[in-house]
Amino acid sequence: MRWNGWGDPAQAAPLPDGVRDLLRDLLGVRPADTPPAALADLGVPAPRLGADVLDALARAAGGAEHVRTDAASRVRHTRGKSTPDLLRIRAGEVADAPDAVVLPGGHDEVLAVLRACAERRVAVVPFGGGTSVTGGLAPYADGSGFSGVVALDLRRLDRLTALDEVARTADLDAGLRAPEAERLLGERGFTLGHFPQSFEWATIGGFAATRGSGQASAGYGRFDEMVVGLTVATPAGPMRLGRAPRSAAGPDLRQLVLGSEGAFGVITSVTVRVRPLPQVRAYEGWRFGSFEQGAAALRALAQDGPLPTVLRLSDETETMVGLARPEDIGAAGGARSGGCLVVTGYEGAAGEAADRRAGARVALRAAGGELLGEEPGAAWAEGRYRAPYLRDALLDAGAFAETLETAGFWPALPRLYEAVRGALTETLTAAGTPPLVMCHISHVYETGASLYFTVVGARGDDPLGAWERAKRAASDAILECGGTITHHHGVGTDHRPWYAREIGPLGVAALRAVKSTLDPAGILNPGVLLPRADE
Repeated sequence: MRWNGWGDPAQAAPLPDGVRDLLRDLLGVRPADTPPAALADLGVPAPRLGADVLDALARAAGGAEHVRTDAASRVRHTRGKSTPDLLRIRAGEVADAPDAVVLPGGHDEVLAVLRACAERRVAVVPFGGGTSVTGGLAPYADGSGFSGVVALDLRRLDRLTALDEVARTADLDAGLRAPEAERLLGERGFTLGHFPQSFEWATIGGFAATRGSGQASAGYGRFDEMVVGLTVATPAGPMRLGRAPRSAAGPDLRQLVLGSEGAFGVITSVTVRVRPLPQVRAYEGWRFGSFEQGAAALRALAQDGPLPTVLRLSDETETMVGLARPEDIGAAGGARSGGCLVVTGYEGAAGEAADRRAGARVALRAAGGELLGEEPGAAWAEGRYRAPYLRDALLDAGAFAETLETAGFWPALPRLYEAVRGALTETLTAAGTPPLVMCHISHVYETGASLYFTVVGARGDDPLGAWERAKRAASDAILECGGTITHHHGVGTDHRPWYAREIGPLGVAALRAVKSTLDPAGILNPGVLLPRADE
């Protein structure tokens, strides 16, 4: 992956001149004064770990070749891929680079590394695809008595170890990247059906650790709903969870690990539910007059069916700009029809998918929708992984672009939507960088839905400070309006204070008790998920 941006460097592309003109005229965006730092010029501090510690890590990981202390490897494991992460690393801020990158080859080696680190007070940051956008790879290790920090890279845990075609389950190593998982399952006629925007780079373990949700969640479900078993390495020992699809044998400890973001243990493998490869994949677009009308249509499908595999609604601004179809940006492609764009997708057996499509068309027309045909849906499907590359191009052009998301029950969504948009707009406008705020719904449930906001504006003199204030205002608005601080991005360090408010002091105390049992030395991702003592 590109060290100071997203994804494959070969896929990066500059913004068209028309988009640059739009940014300049609409938002006052100007090119950055200084170019980003070069990798070779970064002043990476010397590793703090002594030879004895590095030798112990090498023994645990199966050889010295699996412990890396070179500057390039350490930089590539510094922080994640949020816009603040990228702005800092482009500015050459790498003082918090891990002291070493350790690449164990299996569950037992992960256990050995954790034991070695616990004995020597070395903080451990589990690292999958490096796609965190909430500070999940930025632990709080300074001033905490740690002798150093290692990034625990799981890329060598990359196998499909079992496929049960009767139960329709698969055992997948945690370091397996999503495209390879789909390839291996596809060779046997199955799919996981989990296609988040991070799909091309994220890993199976990362999906589980953050409770990820893919763009086809209406049909396949969230990732945590797919998981039926987990193998976890902790400093206190191993855990193997999941003996049956469901159980009444006490609280489900699988749910304790899912979403724990490496703070309780390192997920080394998962057993997941898989589905047969779909015979057909078909997408189409619909137009609704307003976001409110479109949301009502999505609620009708979520509650009464039939439910498409993919179901997403862009608000008026996102539709106008064309963000749902990146190739339309700057060409006002979405503005041809105005209103709000809904994309529906249908995957599965040919007859069953056709029946759902016909039934959904009836429901969408009854809700006031206008069918736009297959082209808008197909265009979305073709471009659905391009948005992070677009974000990088915006940063390269001198703009600021970032996202945040939440979820709430249906009655709370209108107020939640307006409050978050208002908080972002007012705070950034007060900072002298009035933004363009867009939103879409891409995950629906019988009881509610998610809201995913995209913010674009001029970078200004203090982009990190301005965004911190805007994000804080938006996060306060989320909790005040009954939303959750995160639907699928995770808590990390960015959302940690609001997560503590969301679950309350007793909830925080319960999680601290779990951590003290599984991670007595507190080495796992310190400061991620759980509030610090001074918060």
